[in-house]
Amino acid sequence: MHRISIVRTVAGGTQPAFSVASKLVTDDQLPAQLSRAHEIAEGADVVVVPAPLARTTPKIVVMDVDSTFIEDEVIDLLAAEAGAAKKVAKVTEKAMRGELDFEESLRARVKTLKGLPEKVLDDVRAAVTPTGGAAELVSLVQSNGGRVGLVSGGFTQILAPLAEQFGITDYAANTLEISGGKVTGKVEGRVVDAKFKRRFLRQLCEDAGMPVEAAVAIGDGANDALMVQEAGLGIAFCPKPALAEVADATVSVRRLDAVWAAVTGRMN
Repeated sequence: MHRISIVRTVAGGTQPAFSVASKLVTDDQLPAQLSRAHEIAEGADVVVVPAPLARTTPKIVVMDVDSTFIEDEVIDLLAAEAGAAKKVAKVTEKAMRGELDFEESLRARVKTLKGLPEKVLDDVRAAVTPTGGAAELVSLVQSNGGRVGLVSGGFTQILAPLAEQFGITDYAANTLEISGGKVTGKVEGRVVDAKFKRRFLRQLCEDAGMPVEAAVAIGDGANDALMVQEAGLGIAFCPKPALAEVADATVSVRRLDAVWAAVTGRMN
Protein backbone atom coordinates (compact mmCIF):
# COMPACT_ATOMS: atom_id res chain seq x y z
CA MET A 1 0.00 0.00 0.00
CA HIS A 2 1.22 3.48 -0.92
CA ARG A 3 -0.06 6.98 -0.31
CA ILE A 4 -0.09 9.55 -3.09
CA SER A 5 -0.31 13.14 -1.89
CA ILE A 6 -0.58 16.32 -3.93
CA VAL A 7 0.59 19.36 -1.99
CA ARG A 8 -0.02 22.75 -3.52
CA THR A 9 0.52 26.35 -2.51
CA VAL A 10 -2.59 28.38 -1.75
CA ALA A 11 -2.26 32.09 -2.46
CA GLY A 12 -3.10 34.65 0.19
CA GLY A 13 -1.97 35.61 3.66
CA THR A 14 1.41 36.72 4.93
CA GLN A 15 2.86 33.20 5.08
CA PRO A 16 2.86 30.39 2.51
CA ALA A 17 -0.34 28.39 2.82
CA PHE A 18 -1.02 24.99 1.33
CA SER A 19 -3.60 22.31 0.72
CA VAL A 20 -3.23 18.54 0.42
CA ALA A 21 -5.17 15.91 -1.49
CA SER A 22 -4.21 12.36 -0.59
CA LYS A 23 -5.28 8.78 -1.24
CA LEU A 24 -4.10 5.25 -0.51
CA VAL A 25 -3.44 2.98 -3.48
CA THR A 26 -2.33 -0.62 -3.90
CA ASP A 27 0.87 -1.65 -5.64
CA ASP A 28 -1.13 -2.58 -8.73
CA GLN A 29 -2.90 0.78 -8.78
CA LEU A 30 0.22 2.86 -8.20
CA PRO A 31 1.47 3.39 -11.79
CA ALA A 32 -1.87 4.57 -13.17
CA GLN A 33 -2.76 6.63 -10.11
CA LEU A 34 0.66 8.27 -10.03
CA SER A 35 0.39 9.18 -13.70
CA ARG A 36 -3.02 10.68 -13.03
CA ALA A 37 -1.69 12.64 -10.04
CA HIS A 38 1.00 14.24 -12.18
CA GLU A 39 -1.59 15.13 -14.81
CA ILE A 40 -3.76 17.04 -12.37
CA ALA A 41 -0.99 18.43 -10.16
CA GLU A 42 -0.33 21.41 -12.46
CA GLY A 43 3.02 22.23 -10.91
CA ALA A 44 2.14 21.12 -7.39
CA ASP A 45 4.29 18.63 -5.48
CA VAL A 46 3.44 14.95 -5.88
CA VAL A 47 4.69 12.81 -3.00
CA VAL A 48 4.57 9.01 -2.98
CA VAL A 49 4.71 7.62 0.55
CA PRO A 50 5.76 3.95 0.69
CA ALA A 51 4.87 1.27 3.21
CA PRO A 52 5.35 1.17 6.19
CA LEU A 53 4.78 4.93 6.35
CA ALA A 54 1.68 5.11 4.15
CA ARG A 55 -0.85 4.08 6.78
CA THR A 56 0.62 5.53 9.95
CA THR A 57 2.17 8.67 11.35
CA PRO A 58 5.98 8.93 11.18
CA LYS A 59 7.73 7.82 14.35
CA ILE A 60 11.18 9.14 13.36
CA VAL A 61 11.68 12.48 11.60
CA VAL A 62 15.24 13.74 11.14
CA MET A 63 15.88 17.20 9.76
CA ASP A 64 18.73 19.34 8.60
CA VAL A 65 18.75 22.72 10.33
CA ASP A 66 20.13 25.60 8.25
CA SER A 67 17.69 26.56 5.46
CA THR A 68 15.46 23.66 6.53
CA PHE A 69 14.42 23.85 10.20
CA ILE A 70 15.42 27.51 10.23
CA GLU A 71 15.35 30.08 7.45
CA ASP A 72 18.97 31.09 7.92
CA GLU A 73 22.47 29.84 7.18
CA VAL A 74 24.14 30.38 10.56
CA ILE A 75 27.67 30.45 9.18
CA ASP A 76 26.63 33.34 6.94
CA LEU A 77 25.15 35.26 9.89
CA LEU A 78 28.35 34.76 11.87
CA ALA A 79 30.48 35.74 8.89
CA ALA A 80 28.52 38.98 8.58
CA GLU A 81 29.47 39.78 12.18
CA ALA A 82 33.10 39.03 11.32
CA GLY A 83 33.05 41.21 8.20
CA ALA A 84 33.39 38.29 5.79
CA ALA A 85 29.79 37.95 4.62
CA LYS A 86 30.24 38.03 0.85
CA LYS A 87 33.22 35.69 0.80
CA VAL A 88 31.59 33.11 3.05
CA ALA A 89 28.17 33.27 1.38
CA LYS A 90 29.71 32.33 -1.97
CA VAL A 91 31.49 29.34 -0.44
CA THR A 92 28.32 28.26 1.38
CA GLU A 93 26.31 28.32 -1.82
CA LYS A 94 28.88 26.20 -3.66
CA ALA A 95 29.01 23.70 -0.79
CA MET A 96 25.21 23.42 -0.73
CA ARG A 97 25.22 22.68 -4.45
CA GLY A 98 27.79 19.93 -3.90
CA GLU A 99 30.55 21.72 -5.80
CA LEU A 100 32.97 21.70 -2.85
CA ASP A 101 33.99 19.16 -0.23
CA PHE A 102 31.84 20.04 2.77
CA GLU A 103 34.43 19.54 5.51
CA GLU A 104 37.12 21.46 3.66
CA SER A 105 34.74 24.32 2.89
CA LEU A 106 33.42 24.44 6.47
CA ARG A 107 36.88 24.67 7.99
CA ALA A 108 37.77 27.43 5.52
CA ARG A 109 34.65 29.40 6.44
CA VAL A 110 35.18 28.93 10.17
CA LYS A 111 38.69 30.38 9.85
CA THR A 112 37.11 33.70 8.88
CA LEU A 113 35.41 33.81 12.30
CA LYS A 114 38.69 33.94 14.24
CA GLY A 115 38.55 36.57 16.96
CA LEU A 116 34.77 36.87 16.99
CA PRO A 117 33.56 37.51 20.57
CA GLU A 118 31.70 34.56 22.09
CA LYS A 119 28.78 36.85 22.93
CA VAL A 120 28.06 37.21 19.21
CA LEU A 121 26.96 33.57 19.18
CA ASP A 122 24.14 34.46 21.57
CA ASP A 123 23.17 37.41 19.39
CA VAL A 124 23.04 35.22 16.29
CA ARG A 125 21.04 32.55 18.12
CA ALA A 126 18.46 35.19 19.01
CA ALA A 127 18.34 36.32 15.38
CA VAL A 128 17.63 32.97 13.70
CA THR A 129 14.11 32.44 12.38
CA PRO A 130 12.46 29.00 12.57
CA THR A 131 10.89 28.00 9.28
CA GLY A 132 7.13 28.35 9.09
CA GLY A 133 5.41 25.20 10.29
CA ALA A 134 8.45 24.00 12.28
CA ALA A 135 6.68 24.18 15.63
CA GLU A 136 3.59 22.53 14.17
CA LEU A 137 5.59 19.67 12.64
CA VAL A 138 7.48 18.98 15.87
CA SER A 139 4.28 19.07 17.90
CA LEU A 140 2.44 16.75 15.51
CA VAL A 141 5.24 14.18 15.44
CA GLN A 142 5.75 14.21 19.20
CA SER A 143 2.05 14.16 20.10
CA ASN A 144 1.63 11.07 17.92
CA GLY A 145 4.40 9.20 19.73
CA GLY A 146 7.28 10.06 17.40
CA ARG A 147 10.77 11.51 17.84
CA VAL A 148 12.31 14.46 16.04
CA GLY A 149 16.05 14.70 15.45
CA LEU A 150 18.02 17.72 14.26
CA VAL A 151 21.42 17.25 12.65
CA SER A 152 23.34 20.25 11.42
CA GLY A 153 26.46 21.26 9.60
CA GLY A 154 26.16 24.41 11.71
CA PHE A 155 27.12 24.82 15.34
CA THR A 156 26.14 23.37 18.70
CA GLN A 157 26.30 26.79 20.33
CA ILE A 158 23.33 27.81 18.17
CA LEU A 159 21.53 24.48 17.88
CA ALA A 160 21.46 23.38 21.53
CA PRO A 161 19.28 26.24 22.81
CA LEU A 162 17.14 26.05 19.66
CA ALA A 163 16.50 22.34 20.18
CA GLU A 164 15.68 22.95 23.84
CA GLN A 165 13.17 25.61 22.82
CA PHE A 166 11.32 23.01 20.74
CA GLY A 167 11.62 20.18 23.26
CA ILE A 168 14.00 18.21 21.03
CA THR A 169 16.64 16.13 22.81
CA ASP A 170 18.13 14.33 19.79
CA TYR A 171 20.49 16.69 17.97
CA ALA A 172 24.06 17.03 16.72
CA ALA A 173 26.17 19.78 15.17
CA ASN A 174 29.73 21.03 14.93
CA THR A 175 31.27 22.82 17.91
CA LEU A 176 33.15 26.07 17.49
CA GLU A 177 36.35 26.17 19.53
CA ILE A 178 36.34 29.02 22.04
CA SER A 179 39.38 30.37 23.89
CA GLY A 180 39.57 33.47 26.04
CA GLY A 181 35.99 34.36 25.22
CA LYS A 182 36.62 34.41 21.47
CA VAL A 183 36.17 32.07 18.51
CA THR A 184 39.53 30.56 17.53
CA GLY A 185 38.61 29.89 13.91
CA LYS A 186 38.64 26.12 14.45
CA VAL A 187 36.07 23.35 14.88
CA GLU A 188 36.38 21.01 17.86
CA GLY A 189 36.47 17.32 17.00
CA ARG A 190 34.61 15.73 14.11
CA VAL A 191 32.76 17.61 11.39
CA VAL A 192 29.09 16.89 10.75
CA ASP A 193 29.25 15.93 7.08
CA ALA A 194 26.94 13.82 4.91
CA LYS A 195 28.21 10.52 6.35
CA PHE A 196 27.74 11.75 9.90
CA LYS A 197 24.16 12.76 9.13
CA ARG A 198 23.43 9.29 7.79
CA ARG A 199 24.93 7.72 10.93
CA PHE A 200 22.83 10.03 13.08
CA LEU A 201 19.67 8.84 11.33
CA ARG A 202 20.65 5.20 11.71
CA GLN A 203 21.50 5.63 15.39
CA LEU A 204 18.26 7.40 16.20
CA CYS A 205 16.28 4.65 14.50
CA GLU A 206 18.26 2.00 16.38
CA ASP A 207 17.70 3.76 19.70
CA ALA A 208 13.97 3.92 18.99
CA GLY A 209 13.81 0.30 17.85
CA MET A 210 12.57 1.36 14.43
CA PRO A 211 13.83 0.37 10.96
CA VAL A 212 15.17 3.21 8.82
CA GLU A 213 12.43 2.33 6.34
CA ALA A 214 9.99 3.84 8.85
CA ALA A 215 11.90 7.14 9.08
CA VAL A 216 11.42 10.43 7.27
CA ALA A 217 14.48 12.60 6.54
CA ILE A 218 14.22 16.23 5.42
CA GLY A 219 16.95 18.43 4.00
CA ASP A 220 17.74 21.01 1.37
CA GLY A 221 21.35 20.65 0.23
CA ALA A 222 24.00 18.24 -1.00
CA ASN A 223 25.22 17.54 2.55
CA ASP A 224 21.82 15.96 3.28
CA ALA A 225 21.88 13.53 0.36
CA LEU A 226 23.07 10.37 2.14
CA MET A 227 20.64 10.85 5.00
CA VAL A 228 17.74 11.53 2.65
CA GLN A 229 18.58 8.50 0.52
CA GLU A 230 18.85 6.27 3.61
CA ALA A 231 15.43 7.05 5.07
CA GLY A 232 12.23 5.27 4.15
CA LEU A 233 11.04 8.60 2.76
CA GLY A 234 13.58 11.26 1.87
CA ILE A 235 12.16 14.75 1.36
CA ALA A 236 13.97 17.52 -0.48
CA PHE A 237 12.58 20.68 1.12
CA CYS A 238 12.77 23.77 -1.12
CA PRO A 239 16.03 22.16 -2.23
CA LYS A 240 19.15 22.74 -4.23
CA PRO A 241 19.19 20.65 -7.46
CA ALA A 242 21.84 18.27 -6.08
CA LEU A 243 19.42 17.02 -3.43
CA ALA A 244 16.26 17.15 -5.52
CA GLU A 245 17.87 14.72 -7.96
CA VAL A 246 18.30 11.97 -5.34
CA ALA A 247 15.38 12.51 -2.95
CA ASP A 248 12.20 10.45 -3.04
CA ALA A 249 10.09 13.58 -3.27
CA THR A 250 10.24 17.37 -3.21
CA VAL A 251 8.13 19.67 -1.07
CA SER A 252 8.41 23.21 -2.42
CA VAL A 253 5.81 24.80 -0.13
CA ARG A 254 7.93 26.61 2.44
CA ARG A 255 6.15 25.26 5.50
CA LEU A 256 7.45 22.22 7.35
CA ASP A 257 3.98 21.10 8.35
CA ALA A 258 3.38 20.59 4.63
CA VAL A 259 5.70 17.59 4.98
CA TRP A 260 3.42 16.17 7.68
CA ALA A 261 0.43 16.69 5.41
CA ALA A 262 2.17 14.97 2.52
CA VAL A 263 3.17 11.95 4.61
CA THR A 264 -0.09 11.46 6.50
CA GLY A 265 -2.69 13.02 4.22
CA ARG A 266 -3.78 15.11 7.21
CA MET A 267 -3.46 18.79 8.03
CA ASN A 268 -3.22 18.03 11.75
